[in-house]
Parts: sequence; structure tokens; C-alpha cells
Amino acid sequence: MKQNIYFEGQVLWSQLDPNMHLRHSAYADFCAQARSNMMTQVGLSLEEFAKYHIGPILFREELIYYREIGLDERIAVKVEMTKLNLKNFRFSFRHEIYKENGIKAATVYVDGAWLDLQKRKLTTIPNEWHSILDTIPKANDYSAITE
Repeated sequence: MKQNIYFEGQVLWSQLDPNMHLRHSAYADFCAQARSNMMTQVGLSLEEFAKYHIGPILFREELIYYREIGLDERIAVKVEMTKLNLKNFRFSFRHEIYKENGIKAATVYVDGAWLDLQKRKLTTIPNEWHSILDTIPKANDYSAITE
């Protein structure tokens, strides 16, 4: 299977829409789980977020569908960072969802930032996280923004 896979699983009956294929919101759920798994693996677990009262939020989510995914199919979700603003630490990720046969079924793009959970305002990340962000898988077209 491909590199940077952070979620693999089976499509459940409850994840289907009336057309008997994976409902649109389930794609986002799979990607959120893959992103969470990746963040935990690099050292940004829920406990680490809680320690600093910071959480990730999304501004934009875009799904592009290529192939249907049906009941009981197994999928894999690849996650890579495509952009990081090194001044304010806003981020972008690309997720690719693959069917068990290796065919890409969808691409999901998200843009986000960090929220101070006490002030309920956008914030930057703690200095301790800078080196952790370096370990997040980067896409071939990754760009670091410094302005």
C-alpha cells in the first residue's frame, strides 16, 4: 500500500446514503480520523492539545470524488501536509482515499488553524511544537509560507 496511510477500515452500513454508496460526510469523518491518527503518531495527541488548551479547527474542506465506495469495501486514507504558514501556523492537508484495489476514490483538501480553547480565538503554536510539525509527512507539492 502507499506511504503515509493513517487510517484503514471497512465501510459500514450506517455510512451509506440512500444510493447505497458512502455518504459524503463519511469521507470527511474518515479523513478527520486519519489526520488525528497522524497527529497522535507525530506527538500531537489529544492530551498534548489539552496541555496547551489548543485545538485544530478547519476553515475549508473540499471533496473531489473519483469512484464510488460501497458497503463492506475496505479503504485506506493517505494524509500529507501541502502548506504551512510559518508565521501564523495555518495549515493545509491533502487526503487521498483509496479503495482496497488501490484505485483512488476521492481527494479531500482541508485548510485550518489553531484555536486557543480558553480565549476562543486563533493562536499560534507553542515553541515545543515547531520540531513536531517538521515530522508531519509533506506532499511533493508542499510549500512553506514565511510571510
